[in-house]
Order: sequence, then C-alpha cells, then structure tokens
Amino acid sequence: MTLNNSTTPTSLITIFGATGDLAKRKLYPSLYHLFRKGKISKRFAVVGVARREWSNEEFQEHVKTSVHKALGSDENIDEFVSHFYYQPNDVSNSDSYKALKNLSDELDETYELEGNRVFYLAMAPEFFGTITEQLKNQGLTDTKGFQRLVIEKPFGHDLPSAEKLNSQIRESFSEDQIYRIDHYLGKEMVQNIEVIRFSNAMFEPLWNNRYISNIQVTSSEELGVEDRGRYYEKSGALRDMVQNHLLQMVALLAMEPPIKLTTDEIRSEKVRVLRSLRPFQQDEVKDYFVRGQYGPGKAGNEALPGYREAENVDDQSNTETYVAGKLMIDNFRWAGVPFYIRTGKRMETKSTKIVIQFKDIPMNLYYNPDKPLAPNLLVIHIQPEEGITLHLNVKKSGQNIETTPVKLNFANNSVDGMNTPEAYEKLLFDCLRGDATNFTHWDEVKLSWAFVDKISEVWEHTRDGEFPNYEAGSMGPKAADNLLAKDGFSWWPIANLDVDQC
Repeated sequence: MTLNNSTTPTSLITIFGATGDLAKRKLYPSLYHLFRKGKISKRFAVVGVARREWSNEEFQEHVKTSVHKALGSDENIDEFVSHFYYQPNDVSNSDSYKALKNLSDELDETYELEGNRVFYLAMAPEFFGTITEQLKNQGLTDTKGFQRLVIEKPFGHDLPSAEKLNSQIRESFSEDQIYRIDHYLGKEMVQNIEVIRFSNAMFEPLWNNRYISNIQVTSSEELGVEDRGRYYEKSGALRDMVQNHLLQMVALLAMEPPIKLTTDEIRSEKVRVLRSLRPFQQDEVKDYFVRGQYGPGKAGNEALPGYREAENVDDQSNTETYVAGKLMIDNFRWAGVPFYIRTGKRMETKSTKIVIQFKDIPMNLYYNPDKPLAPNLLVIHIQPEEGITLHLNVKKSGQNIETTPVKLNFANNSVDGMNTPEAYEKLLFDCLRGDATNFTHWDEVKLSWAFVDKISEVWEHTRDGEFPNYEAGSMGPKAADNLLAKDGFSWWPIANLDVDQC
C-alpha cells in the first residue's frame, strides 16, 4: 500500500464518546477507509475518550472489531490501530482534561502533528458546553496548529436551546472552527445536486417556476423507532429529520447559483433560501403540514408492532413518526412552486429520493384520452441506490404514432461498479482539509429552527386523537395524500422510480 502523506494535513483526532455506537459503526470504518486510500498522513493519531477504564490495547482491539464488522476487511489493520490511544474521562472533571492534555502533547511530539487538533464530540448535546469549556480552560486548544470542533445533531431542541448551546460553544471556538455534521450533506447524490444544476445547460435555464410544477423530497425508513424510544419521544420526526436533513436538501435544490464554489458563497445562497420560506400563522399549520404515527401493521407475513408498543414510549404518545409538508419559497425564481417533503418511520420501503416534475407542454399534439401523456421527471436517487433518472416520452414502436415513457438512467452502484464513499468518510476528509462547505453554518441552524418551532409549538399543544393514523409498512397517512391532491398533484410512487440496474 502506497500512502500519499501530503494529501491532508497531519492531525490529532480526539473522539469523545469513543466507545459509543456512532464511533463504532461510522467513525472508525471511515477513518480506516481514508487510511487505506492514502488520504490520511501516517503522521496522525487518534485519542478515544470515554468513561470506561480501558487500556490502549483494549481500545485498539475494539477498533479492529468495529472495522472488521463494518467492512469485512482488515488489511493493514495493525498499522492503522497502532495510531489509536485511549484516555478515560469524566466529562465534568478538570483532572481528566489535564491528563488528556498531557497525552495529546506527548502524541503531538511523537507523530510531529504540528499542533493540529480535531475534537469530535460523538456524545449527547448536553455535554457539548461542558466539554468545550474544559478543552479551552485546560489548554487543549492552545496550540500553534489548527483547532476544529466537530459536533453531531441534534444541535439543540428548539431555537432557544440551540442559541444557548451555540453561545456556550462560541466561548471556546469561533464559528469558522465549528463543523456541525449533517451526514446527508456527505451523501454522494446530495452533493451532486449542485453539479446537476450548475454544470448542465439543459437544466439550469429550466430550474424555475416557468418550467417546474412541483418538487418532492421523500426520505422513508422501513425500521421503526427500535431502541431509540427515549430519544424519539423528545424529538419526533419533525426535529429528527425535517429541521436538518430535509430543509438542507430543499436549500440546495432552491438556491441561486453562487458567485463561485466557495464555502461562504454556497452557504450564503442556502441561507437566502431559508430566509425566503413562507412564514405561516399557527392556525395555518394544518394547511401546510401533516403528522402521523404508525400503528401495528405487516411487512409480508411479518407482524410489525406500533410505535406506542416500543420500549420507553408512552402508551398514549402524541409524538409524530411521520411528517409531510408543503413549503413555499417566496422569491422571484420559485414563486408559486410547492416543495413537498415527507419523512417517516416504519414505511413501505427505505428510500430517499428527490423528484422534480416539469410542467406539461402547452399543447399536447399526441393527445389520447385513454392514455394521458406522462410528465417529464428528473429523479435524484440518494439512498439506498444512488443515481439519476430522466423520464421522457418517445414514439412507441409500430405503425401508429403513440407515445411511451422511457427512463434514461445513471446508477453509481452499477455503472461505476463500486459503491460510493460513505458520507462520514467524505465529511471527515473535508474536516481534516479545512473545507466546511458541507457542514451546517449557525445561520442555517438558526433559520431552520425558527421555521420548525412554529409547527412543533402547535403540535405539542394539540393532541392528535387519530393517532396512530397509518399502518406500519405503509406509505403514511391518507391526509398526506390530500395535502397534494388539493393542489392537483399526487406523491410519486417510490417503487416505480427506482434506478434500473445496468
């Protein structure tokens, strides 16, 4: 294996929550991929920080197991884990951070890390303020290199809590040092939205209200709440998915072309979209948003339990596991075009897709009352498959002039013959390089919470007597269909939009 040591700066990566599920499933396999590909210099070190009293050897064995279980591969694994060290830590104890500083300084010298440090907080947000304060007070950020703080969602529970959390963190780190992860922004096809729009002359001139009738963004999950009942009861689908992932995708779809492809310019255009979201009064929430909660259902012959049957869930829970919404963006480009979003648990299929539906042509020369002309669609497949499908109409073979819809496909996982990089791998690499483009700026967080809070305030103070209102294994409540039907539209069936495998 040949490593390119100049690809990224050398760095000490400190992971708080090193024994947790996120680190095990995502961070260690992603770092291993970067190491195997030569995108991490050999001059790097990782310090795992958690409460357990582990030795370095126990931690390294844990990392080995995590990588092998996730990837089924362990080539050069011993060399990789030799860069990993462990430090037991009590989050609120200053002595723990003093010990961490001593270890960090020692590793900085051993690996010639030049004082570059990345702190990854893979922990609950209530610890963020305490950890960042201790990092600063105990001198761990007082180095000659760069210091970067990576934090996971949820960033707050609402706007006031997000503002309080941001103020705490900003006492120790400046905005340009904070990397707020939204893993959807690391997905290959989410990053492709900008390329599809801004590098193709056939799309950008049509990307407006003159030619697009509506845009649909769907993120559905087959799994239920599983063992996350305690967290989900406080969050719900609105906070868990809409406030971050779905609004981020809408911002990328609706943003104006940036002056240039820099972090600040792209973020500025996304912020303008979020500022343009049409505000609504509390009594208008029901006209724009639908909530749902799954009850018992079936997947094939398997019986599926309802949400209220999950562990740590109130048997009279008012928490939504499904959200559908209609967003209106009041600017010159998008006036009058609805952006429909939906997300839910225990749905029929696992899929994240974006469907751009173009307006019908002014006059249908091939009118057939028995077979309406199919609309043109551009479908961006984000997960589990990755690709693009363009739906067109062509002449059907034969003597008669009849149209038939066809699909032009590009599929990453079949055409390229390989899976695209995991989202965390791409985002970790960006962080090490100091590229914050695909991380969320505070202005985006603030605006998205301000928008979502109006909805959650109404829902929290109104019990939904129809819960549960959709069966596990279905595509959600009927009210979500009515949301589009009153505008003359319908949800596109996800199963009919799959990428045809090549």
